[in-house]
Amino acid sequence: MKEVRTIYVDAGEDGVRLDRWFKRRWPHLNHIQLNKLFRSGQVRVDGSRAKADTKLAAGSQIRVPPLPDAPDPADKGKLSPRDIAFAKSLVLYEDEEVLALNKPAGLAVQGGTKTTHHIDKLLSAWGEGVDRPKLVHRLDRDTSGVLLLGKTPGAAARLSGAFAKRRAQKTYWAIVAGNPHPTEGVIELHLAKRGVGDRELVVPAEPKDQDAQPAETEYVSISRAGPRVTWMALRPHTGRTHQLRAHMKAIGHPILGDPKYSDDKSTPLSEGLKLQLHARSIILPHPTVGTLAIEAPLSPEMKAGFAKFGFSEDEAEYDPFARRQTRRR
Repeated sequence: MKEVRTIYVDAGEDGVRLDRWFKRRWPHLNHIQLNKLFRSGQVRVDGSRAKADTKLAAGSQIRVPPLPDAPDPADKGKLSPRDIAFAKSLVLYEDEEVLALNKPAGLAVQGGTKTTHHIDKLLSAWGEGVDRPKLVHRLDRDTSGVLLLGKTPGAAARLSGAFAKRRAQKTYWAIVAGNPHPTEGVIELHLAKRGVGDRELVVPAEPKDQDAQPAETEYVSISRAGPRVTWMALRPHTGRTHQLRAHMKAIGHPILGDPKYSDDKSTPLSEGLKLQLHARSIILPHPTVGTLAIEAPLSPEMKAGFAKFGFSEDEAEYDPFARRQTRRR
């Protein structure tokens, strides 16, 4: 971009930091480049100099100076037609503001040192810069199901706000070892990351622990296969790393197929299975009007678990938690 532009802050971006506002539109700009623009006064908010952590208000005017061009996608490894077709095949729902993908188990959401194939890379199928969809939440690599993205900076901000304010109603399906008692309830256990052996795990922690974060998971048992396993609906009210996996392990009912959070009871039951955790649905306000309700079909990994223990999808109510809410009134 070689000219000076004035851009107005979208209503959905109210309260967003200035540096994050820039990164949403021009993700190729790095921290050093942005700070240089801010320090030199080339960026102005409502006519005044501003710092990286300046909180923006809806309707504010941002003076955007000429910016370095984004690198040629070919330099970063342009997506092949096959990758583009694969990315598009994952779409569960799409409109001008929202994109919902059916994330496969085993596909990471973001890249890392040894991860070159991931959802974030596949988003180039929709474009770059401001046209590139923005992640608003995460799923573990081995968890399948609904992954929501914003297609504009404003939509991404509103969707992220819905998650932050706990207005997003997420329902996961899981197959766990044993039969939880009571059959429904709420798990409230602080969690903290700990180095265990040569790997990092999330474990229960005392609230006073400086690394502990509050975590809350609501659960309902849907069906049982005798005393061995239970098919459950899980609803996280907080978004901690590995929250559902750590919470179920903590109450003595690990999710099957989980190599990190298994025990002597779940390991033999998991034979031949991948992680039995699936992000079944998300319900939350649409960025513009109405309500979004997105549901992901069972993944091949979950179908294998259902087949092994004789579960059928039609056993589940549309909202397994509705009966809990009715009883609490």
